[in-house]
Amino acid sequence: MNTPRCIRKDVDTDMIKEAKQELLLVSKKLEQEANALSLLSSEVRLKIVYILLKFDRMCVCDLSDVLGMNQSPISQHLRKLKDAKLLENRREGMTIFYFVPEDQKERLKHLIKSLFSKNWCI
Repeated sequence: MNTPRCIRKDVDTDMIKEAKQELLLVSKKLEQEANALSLLSSEVRLKIVYILLKFDRMCVCDLSDVLGMNQSPISQHLRKLKDAKLLENRREGMTIFYFVPEDQKERLKHLIKSLFSKNWCI
């Protein structure tokens, strides 16, 4: 079995050193975004976050009606998003409402908008 090998003629050690330093500078942010992307790679969780960004807050019953799913799997998705601090909840009487916390709104809006952008680039 042949293993492909890199055939570059020269090693740009300055570029490699600069790229490593750049990754060190942004590694924490990249880790946070990778975690958010991992959670949002589930279509259901992406829909939940999208709809909560649009309508501010909903209970599990509301989300069940919107998504056409049973409450149990929705609750499991909500728990994962809440554990990652992408959602919060607040009890009002017997009902628990879920919402995107203020410190996450712009970040998640930007992330979701980039999914709809035709000309996304760095």
